[in-house]
Amino acid sequence: MPDPGAKTADPHALAEGLKAGRRRDLARAITLIESTRPDHRAAARALLEELLPATGGSIRLGISGVPGVGKSTFIEAFGRHVIDRGHRIAVLAVDPTSARSGGSILGDKTRMEELARAPEAFIRPSPAGDTLGGVARRTREAMLACEAAGFDVIVVETVGVGQSETAVADMVDLFCLLLLPGGGDELQGIKRGIVEIADLIVVNKADGAMRDAARHAAAEYRHALTLLRPRDADWRVPVLQASATENRGIDAVWETIGRWREAHAAEGRLAARRADQARAWMWQEIRETLVERFRRHAPVRAALPGHEAAVVAGRETPGAAAEALLAAFLGGAGGPERG
Repeated sequence: MPDPGAKTADPHALAEGLKAGRRRDLARAITLIESTRPDHRAAARALLEELLPATGGSIRLGISGVPGVGKSTFIEAFGRHVIDRGHRIAVLAVDPTSARSGGSILGDKTRMEELARAPEAFIRPSPAGDTLGGVARRTREAMLACEAAGFDVIVVETVGVGQSETAVADMVDLFCLLLLPGGGDELQGIKRGIVEIADLIVVNKADGAMRDAARHAAAEYRHALTLLRPRDADWRVPVLQASATENRGIDAVWETIGRWREAHAAEGRLAARRADQARAWMWQEIRETLVERFRRHAPVRAALPGHEAAVVAGRETPGAAAEALLAAFLGGAGGPERG
């Protein structure tokens, strides 16, 4: 349910409070951004227009991994490390949404209890909804709000690993994939697409009895990467080992991120990647907004049940039904919905 404060939020006042570092205003801004109400969406657009000049100064990281790999524990250790080095970190943790109830767990503040108490950290769990890619539709806009609020390290934690999960790479600078110790059959079970878009691979839980297994797994992953086409011809994807529970290897991860950013910023590749992402973001918004307006369009709503029933019964082809519904949307009585 939308925050009651979002009903009367003044975009200018909210932007000023957010840029002044008021965490409550940042939380209210993201609530406004995530709202689907048309009036809230208009206010969110005005807010983001005002915030835009104050954005772009962070390092944007995506972190994903197989279930049980310890993403939240890793991010908490990573967050403490970067805070100790003078940075401020915002974690946008996207929780899975139940396909049955529509509810989500939203438990990352509980799993990152120590980091959540740090004044230099901001953790925002959001439901993934029905958005492909394991990220909430408004995650990109939430990142901009966090940047404007002065957070210079932004982490997007995604819900898991799958082919559609690669959407996170279209909104971050560097994509980090966490893997469990073990190779062979496990390596075969990882989607090739998710490995191909990784900029950094970290074998987590490299501790205790699993330390040797982690070392062997890292070697196997390095070999596997030589068989794949690299995402970036000038960057050889590092495979590191870390133990979030023992706080080992986290410094190497941060140093590697620094090297990646320095190399890509110096040659203009970081700016080019962000430009490509902005273009892709615009077209995604066009597609999703068109679908939303299509579904809300009165002539379409009236005709849709009949066409769906005809398609299910085999009396009409899906193509013919789609053409008829699009004709109703584009030229039906009243025309497409506005606003």
